[in-house]
Amino acid sequence: MGKYTEDSKKLLEYIGGKDNIGAVSHCVTRMRFVLNDPKKADIPSIEKLGSVKGTFTQAGQFQVIIGNTVSDFYNDFVEVSGVSGVSKAEVKAAAKTNQNPLQRIMSALAEIFAPLIPAIIVGGLILGFRNIIDSMAIWGGGHTLVELSQFWAGVDKFLWLIGEAVFHVGIPVGICWSVTKKMGTTEMLGIVLGLTLVSGQLMNAYSVATATAADWKNYVWDFGFVTVKMRGYQAQVIPAILAAFCLVYLEKFFRCLRRHHRTGQGCIRRDLRLHLCAACHHWSSPYDKCN
Repeated sequence: MGKYTEDSKKLLEYIGGKDNIGAVSHCVTRMRFVLNDPKKADIPSIEKLGSVKGTFTQAGQFQVIIGNTVSDFYNDFVEVSGVSGVSKAEVKAAAKTNQNPLQRIMSALAEIFAPLIPAIIVGGLILGFRNIIDSMAIWGGGHTLVELSQFWAGVDKFLWLIGEAVFHVGIPVGICWSVTKKMGTTEMLGIVLGLTLVSGQLMNAYSVATATAADWKNYVWDFGFVTVKMRGYQAQVIPAILAAFCLVYLEKFFRCLRRHHRTGQGCIRRDLRLHLCAACHHWSSPYDKCN
């Protein structure tokens, strides 16, 4: 008999029994349950258990706070309940059945942006440091460090390489990659699609607002019957998301065709998917079509 056997038996009873458990796992401090019927959980009774620090529900998961000894509690609970534990990823997948449409959308967006957070933090710190050395005129009688020192001028210029890579290029490319990864499609195609949004061949998004008709002359695709402006999407979030989901559903469409029609080469299908997605995205923008 383990240390938490009695509390495990009571917890099993209070959450509605074995039949009410869709999946169970644990993290560093919490037991994570996906309950078939969350209303059956007797939360006040659960929170009165000696080993329980509290409870809450998040993203379709009923979570019971145990503390640092959660792994021991988990082992006793699995032994008592006879329920096979699953991975946290499997618990998250099962928890979606308890989420409403808005929660599913927010969960999907969180999973898309979570891998980008470290890069965004680093980029933000770099831009903040650049503001200190090139914009704050508080040194040497009202000058910036960049004005006073060639060394800091060089540092400022070098740091912009990283900052630009993160925000101007990294965000659109990262979003396209993250969407394709989450949706289970070809990640490399997502990266390539993101790069087409920020290609140096396109007019930089920060120049579009002030561009004149003369400026656009070298930034158009002329197809004879129609011309399309070559507009970049540096640092753009929504266009990257829309383009990525366009690619995802095109790929799934072609996968469906492949299952029904086994003819054709896979490389041709992948090439066609990427071409269609890039073309649809650039053509669909209300700012891109020329008169």
